[in-house]
Amino acid sequence: MTMYQIVPMMQTQAELIANTWRYEGIYAFYDMDQDEEDMAEFLDFKAREGKVFVVMQREEVIGFCSIQLEEEEAEIGLGMRPDLTGKGLGQKFVSYLVHYIIGAYHPERISLAVAAFNKRAITLYERIGFRHTESFDQQTNGSVYPFIRMVLEIKNLSS
Repeated sequence: MTMYQIVPMMQTQAELIANTWRYEGIYAFYDMDQDEEDMAEFLDFKAREGKVFVVMQREEVIGFCSIQLEEEEAEIGLGMRPDLTGKGLGQKFVSYLVHYIIGAYHPERISLAVAAFNKRAITLYERIGFRHTESFDQQTNGSVYPFIRMVLEIKNLSS
């Protein structure tokens, strides 16, 4: 089994992700430079402090995760290194993040937002147990796009 490690994101790692991670095709939507405000926040140490982490595997950054606690809910954002996407690695990656968050934060539920076009991610999240709870429009990348909010109820997990 591949072990991951979650550690606070260092500035050099934030810059590496923001400046070099480029996704292919429609997934270029997730490139950090697509939204100046998102990129500025991602590169701001104070904005990231205690909320944004890198996922490491054998000294390599393979992904990142933001965790925002609101009452009994952990709202997450995540990204996997572009060369690792679309290869069947996502379920292990996201499952690890979910188990880490449950163990570290003890939320009643975990939520995330995903662009409505991203059927690949939506299918993955559903396999893990997330459920579509609402659709909404989000201002990002210079326009407004449809997004889906998904929630994983921790009490429903049988692991």
